[in-house]
Amino acid sequence: MHLEIITPDKKLFEDEVMTLTLPGIDGSFGILDNHAPLISALKKGKIKVTDKLSARHIFEINGGVVEVLNNKVIVLAE
Repeated sequence: MHLEIITPDKKLFEDEVMTLTLPGIDGSFGILDNHAPLISALKKGKIKVTDKLSARHIFEINGGVVEVLNNKVIVLAE
């Protein structure tokens, strides 16, 4: 799936990924390929990403929103 993590200042990350874990308001949740459509608020925490080469990336955020649609994930983060 394609992931973009965007802040008001810049684009932090854009690439194809295998897994993604996000800090949801009601707890952490994961997203895999072909996930159902979703929009959710995010709280302060860590976004954990595993890319197609199995490299792990971690991003600290102060909150935001995520949208999942048609195997594309967009995170608007603070």
